Amino acid sequence: MHSEKRGNFLGITAILLWATLGLFTVLTGDIPPFELVSISFFVASFIGVIMLKVQRHSFSLLFKVPWYAWIIGITGLFGYHFFYFFAIKNAPAVEANLLNYLWPLLIVLFSSLLPNEKLRWFHVIGAFLGLIGAFLLVSKNGSLALDSQYTAGYIFAILAALTWSSYSVISRRLAHIPTYSVTGFCMATAVLSLLCHLAFEQTVIPTTAQLLAAIVLGLGPVGGAFYVWDYGMKGGDIKVLGSLSYFTPLLSTFLLILFSDALMTSTIVIACVLIVCGSLISSKEMLLNMLRNKS
Repeated sequence: MHSEKRGNFLGITAILLWATLGLFTVLTGDIPPFELVSISFFVASFIGVIMLKVQRHSFSLLFKVPWYAWIIGITGLFGYHFFYFFAIKNAPAVEANLLNYLWPLLIVLFSSLLPNEKLRWFHVIGAFLGLIGAFLLVSKNGSLALDSQYTAGYIFAILAALTWSSYSVISRRLAHIPTYSVTGFCMATAVLSLLCHLAFEQTVIPTTAQLLAAIVLGLGPVGGAFYVWDYGMKGGDIKVLGSLSYFTPLLSTFLLILFSDALMTSTIVIACVLIVCGSLISSKEMLLNMLRNKS
């Protein structure tokens, strides 16, 4: 149980870090997506190297990670960003983001395929309430119009959601693979993102402020968060963390309201209520256990 609590704590830490993505991305200015991901994951790679040093592990241990773990890790980290950015390029951001935010719901649903995991009614209801809340956040005015001319973009967004949710759930089956293996996945993602940048984008030389923002992204939401998420998926309550993931767009919106020109609206308040209620419903068992332990 202690291990599960730690896993939940680290999983929630990743969610909090991801909530800062929108704010720091704004501060990176005009740096193209794949260039930004490449910079951030190079920073994330250094986090892993430091982790290895602190744990007194040899760098050569990365080469002993099973090949299937490399495939799963690289597909999860690089594949998700690849599909997401192509979704944004080929469909309106609102619709692409909503389809992308199917991943927390998919994590909850896919978790039922894992050994010793039971999907209960409150997990599904909580996840759906979170999805509705996310819809209100990303749609701004509560409307959504899917257009057939953006079909490719929609497909990319769904593939992004499927990739990240599958990676997260499969990570549970790789509990025997140490978290420091994410170091190698980050390195591979940095290199592949750089290749995509050179193939699809025009290089932008960042200003000092933009570079610092990119480095912070690597330390947090686009890099460091993936280490703690790996631990959370392997040790925490995967269904609860999946539902709590809907706090990512909510907290991101609040940060933008606090530090930019974004305004608080009634839609955001309603979305907040839905996401909080959904998370509480999905976390029913965990909350009851906490109350029992205190009593």
